[in-house]
Amino acid sequence: MSQTVPLCRTLLVELLTEELPPKALARLAEAFAGGLASRLAAADLIEAPATADPAPATCTIYATPRRLAVAIHNVRSVSPARQVRQKVLPVSVALDANGQPTAPLAKKLAALGFPDIGVDELERAPDGKTEAFFLSHTAPGRHLADVLQAALTDTLARLPVPKMMRYQRYPHASQRVGPGSGAGVATDAGANTAVGSTAPAGVQTVDFARPVHRLLALHGADLVPVSAFGLPAGRATLGHRFMSSGEIAIDTADHYAALLEQRGRVIASQDERRASIERQLLAAAGADRVVMPAALVDEVSALVEWPKVYACSFDAAFLEVPQECLILTMQTNQKYFALTDADGRLRPRFLVVSNIDTATPADIIEGNERVIRPRLADARFFFRQDKKKPLAERVSQLGAVVYHNKLGSQLQRTQRVVAIAEAIAPRVGADVARAARGALLAKADLTTDMVGEFPELQGTMGTYYARHDGEADEVALACSEHYRPRFSGDALPATLTGTVVALADKLETLVGIWGIGLAPTGEKDPFALRRHALGVLRILIEKALPLDLLQLLQVSYAQFATLPAVSDPVDALRVFFLDRLRAQLRERGYSANEVEAVLAEQPTRFDDIIGRLDAVRAFAALPEADALAAANKRIGNILKKADAAAIPASVDAARLVEPAEQALFADLQRVAPLAQAHRDAGRYAEALSALAGLRGSVDAFFNDVMVNAEDAALRANRLALLAQLHRPMNAVADISKLAS
Repeated sequence: MSQTVPLCRTLLVELLTEELPPKALARLAEAFAGGLASRLAAADLIEAPATADPAPATCTIYATPRRLAVAIHNVRSVSPARQVRQKVLPVSVALDANGQPTAPLAKKLAALGFPDIGVDELERAPDGKTEAFFLSHTAPGRHLADVLQAALTDTLARLPVPKMMRYQRYPHASQRVGPGSGAGVATDAGANTAVGSTAPAGVQTVDFARPVHRLLALHGADLVPVSAFGLPAGRATLGHRFMSSGEIAIDTADHYAALLEQRGRVIASQDERRASIERQLLAAAGADRVVMPAALVDEVSALVEWPKVYACSFDAAFLEVPQECLILTMQTNQKYFALTDADGRLRPRFLVVSNIDTATPADIIEGNERVIRPRLADARFFFRQDKKKPLAERVSQLGAVVYHNKLGSQLQRTQRVVAIAEAIAPRVGADVARAARGALLAKADLTTDMVGEFPELQGTMGTYYARHDGEADEVALACSEHYRPRFSGDALPATLTGTVVALADKLETLVGIWGIGLAPTGEKDPFALRRHALGVLRILIEKALPLDLLQLLQVSYAQFATLPAVSDPVDALRVFFLDRLRAQLRERGYSANEVEAVLAEQPTRFDDIIGRLDAVRAFAALPEADALAAANKRIGNILKKADAAAIPASVDAARLVEPAEQALFADLQRVAPLAQAHRDAGRYAEALSALAGLRGSVDAFFNDVMVNAEDAALRANRLALLAQLHRPMNAVADISKLAS
C-alpha cells in the first residue's frame, strides 16, 4: 500500500454474517462505522475534502439483516508525516556530574529509534521546575492497513452486542456459506459447553452476535490486507439469500451499494429500505390508512434485504374483538401492518413486508393469512372468556397480585387509591361515587386473560369490559384514562372522573414508593416516579385544577397509616415536585429568572402558574422593570436586616416628613388597591403593570430619604412604608429575581 503520493479514496469495510438481531441492527451499524471512522480520523488518515460544506459527511453506513458495512470517504493510503517533539529525559538523569551523557540517555534514545543522536542535537528546555532534553523529528506516516487492522480489532470487541453467540470456525471455511461451510454449531456464548479447549487442531472458537462468514476491505479498488475472526479480507460479497446466487465481486468501494442492488437484489442502506417500505405500504393501502408505528417500521426494515409489500385479508368476523387487540396481535406476533378506514376503524385487511419479490405472490399471501388466523382466534377466545366475569367480581382477585412486599397487594393499593380519589373528587366538582367506582375497577383488568397475554392493553381492556358490564361511561373510561399521561406529550385524561383517578393513582405510587425509601437516584428511577410527578403537574397546570399539592400529599400519606414501613415523604416530595416543575417550565420556554420569580415562595397551587409566568414575562419587558426589580431586591434586604417585631403594622402618615416619602405613600395608596383588584381577578399582567406607576416615587424615595434614620420612631415608620410597598410588589411573583 505504500505510495509515493498517498492515495485518497473511499474505504469500504463489510462484515457478512448470519441474520443479526433486528432490534439491535441500527445500533450495531452505527457503532461499527463510528468506531472505524473515529480511529482512522485520530490517525490522520481521513482528509477533509475541499468543499464549502463546513461539516462534510465522513462515512456512509450500510446495514442489512446479514451485514454491517461502512464506506468511509476521503481515506488516505498513508497518513502525512508529522513533526514530533518528544521529551527524552530530565537533564539531571541524562548527564552525569561532569556533564557527560549517561547510559540511561543512550538507552532511551535507542528505544526511541535514534541511537546515533548526540546531546548537542537535543533541545534543552524548561520542564516545570526542572530542565529536560527534548527530541524533535519528523515521524513518517502510518499505513492504512496497519491502522485499520487495529481499528477493526478494537471496534469489533466494543460493539454493543445484546447477546453473544459462540461458534467454531474450521480451517479453510472462510469463504463458504451454508451447508458444508464448516462454520460449526453455534451456541449462546454463556452456555456450558466444552468449546475452545477441546476443539480439534486448527479450529477457532469465535464469540460474536452471529456467525461471521466474510470480511471485505477495499481502499478504492485495492484490497486492504486485514483480518477479523480468523477471516482474511476479500473483495467479494454475497447478495440476497434467495434472489441472488454466487459471489459478487466489488471492483471498487464506490460501486458497493449499486452492485449489491443491481446484482445482489439487496438495498444496503437501512434508511433507503425503510423509505421504500413506507412508500409501498402507503401505495398498497389505497384509500385506507396504515397503522405503522416507527418502531415496527424500523424492525421490519432490519428483517428484509429487498422489501416487497403484499396485501392480505382476514375474516371480518374477528372484528368483534376490540381493534387494539387485533392490531397488537398483528404487530407483536407477526410484524404485520394493520389498516383502518378514514375514521380509524380497523379493516379486515393487513399488509405484510416480504423479503421475496415475485410476480406470483399467491403462496406468500395465503401463507400469511393462514398464520394470522390462529392468532386472531386466540384474541377472540380471550375476549369472550374475559367478558363472562364482570370487572367488579375480579377486584377481589387483586388480593393475590403482589404490588410490593412492603406495600401489600394490588387490592390494598386499590383501596388506597379509592380513598384518595374520594378526597379529591369534591374539591374539583367531580361525582364522588363515580370517582370511587372508577378507582375500584381501574386495575381489575390485570386479572384478565387478554391483559395477561398483552400487558400493553391494561387499561384499554378495562374500558371495554366495564362498558360491557354496563358501568357508567366515565367509570369505564377511567380504567384507561388513569394511566395518562404515560409519556411526555401524551394526552391527559379527558373526563373529570378519569382525571381524579389518574391523580389518585399517581399520588399513591409517589407517596408509597418514596415512603419505603425507593426515591429516584441519579439516572435510576425503576418505578418511574419522575414521570408520575410530571404527570401530576401537567394535570394540575393544564386543567387549572384548584388543588393544593401539599394537601394532596398529606391526604395520600394518611392512607398508609397501617403500614409502619412507610415513612412520611411529604416534605421531600414537595421539593421533588418543585424541582420537576422548574425543569418542566424551562422546557416550555420560560427563562430561569422568570421561573424563579414565580417559584420563590414555593407555591403549592399551580392552576394559575402559567398566568403568573406570562405576567412576569410581560412585566420584564417594561422599561420600568429593571429599576423596580432592583428596588424590590433592595427592600427585601433592608427588611431582612430589620427587627420584624419593631416594624409597625401600618404607616403613620403624620410621621412622613420628607416629600419623597410622602409622594411614595400617596402613590402606594392609589396603586396598591388597583394591583390587588387585578390580582384577585386573576389579571396578573395588569397587576404587575400597575406597579410600573410607582417607579418614579420609588427612585425618589431611595435618592432622598434615609431609611435608617437616627430617630427610632421615624426609622420604624419608614420600614413600615417599605413593608407595605413590598407586599404588592411580590403578590404575583418575586420580581427581585428579575434583577441582574
